[in-house]
Amino acid sequence: MSYLNLWISSSDTHSERRIGSDITISQLKSKLEPVTGIPYDSQQLSLRRTSDGAGHSGAGSSSLGELLAQLDDDQRTLDSYGVREWMTIRVESSDPNARALAGQYSDDSRVEKFELTKEEYEARNDTVLAYKMRHQLGRFAPTSASASSSHSMETEVPKDLVVGARCEVALSPELSRRGTVRFVGPTEFGAKDESVWVGVEWDEPVGKGNGTVDGKVYFETLPMRASFVRPDKVTIGDFPEIDPFAEDDEEMEM
Repeated sequence: MSYLNLWISSSDTHSERRIGSDITISQLKSKLEPVTGIPYDSQQLSLRRTSDGAGHSGAGSSSLGELLAQLDDDQRTLDSYGVREWMTIRVESSDPNARALAGQYSDDSRVEKFELTKEEYEARNDTVLAYKMRHQLGRFAPTSASASSSHSMETEVPKDLVVGARCEVALSPELSRRGTVRFVGPTEFGAKDESVWVGVEWDEPVGKGNGTVDGKVYFETLPMRASFVRPDKVTIGDFPEIDPFAEDDEEMEM
C-alpha cells in the first residue's frame, strides 16, 4: 500500500494528512469524523484540484479549486477515483443545522482578544521573556571564553550523516521527529563557532521553512517541512515514516 499526502478541508478545518491509496471511502469517512467533526452519515466528500501548491485555500475558503469528482461510492477506493499527491478532499455536511453554523468556530473576528504593547509585555514578570532574563537563557546568557571554546570550528560529522539518509532528530528528551537529511555543511547563519548544520526535510509539516534562510537556498522542500539542527541531535538509521493514522487503526481493531 502506498500513502498519499492530501489536504483535508472543511468549513472549520484545513490540515495535511497521509492516507493510504487503497482505503475505501467508507473507511476514509470513519477517519475523517474526528478530524473534521462532521458525523460519518452526514459527510459529503468531493475531490478537488488544490488551489495552490501549498494547499493554502484555508478552512471555509471559497477558493476550493477545480472539482474533479464526487466521492459518493462508499465501496470504491481513493486510487479508483484517481486521487493523486497534494489533491484536496473537501468534506461538507448534509445536515442543514450544521451548514447554518459552518465557519463559526474558525472566525475569530468577533472574539475579544487580550493584547499588550511591547512596553507592557517587557514590564511584566510572569512572561517567557522575564523567565529567560532571570535564568540567563538565550540572548541573555553570559558570554565567556570558556563558552566559546566549548565548540570547535571543525565540527566532527559522522560518516553516515550524508544527504539522503533517513534520520531521527532529538528535539528534547521527550520528543523526536523523523525525516530525511537534505543538507550537511556550513551556513551563513548561526554563531561563528558553529560551522556545521544539518538540514532536515521532515516527514510531517512541523518545520519552520522550506530550506531557504535569509534568501539563501540550502535545499528545497514544501513549506513547514524544513529545519536546521546540530549534528549531535541527529541519529542516522532505518527509520520508516510513521503513519499518522496508525493509532486510529489499532483502536478500530480492538
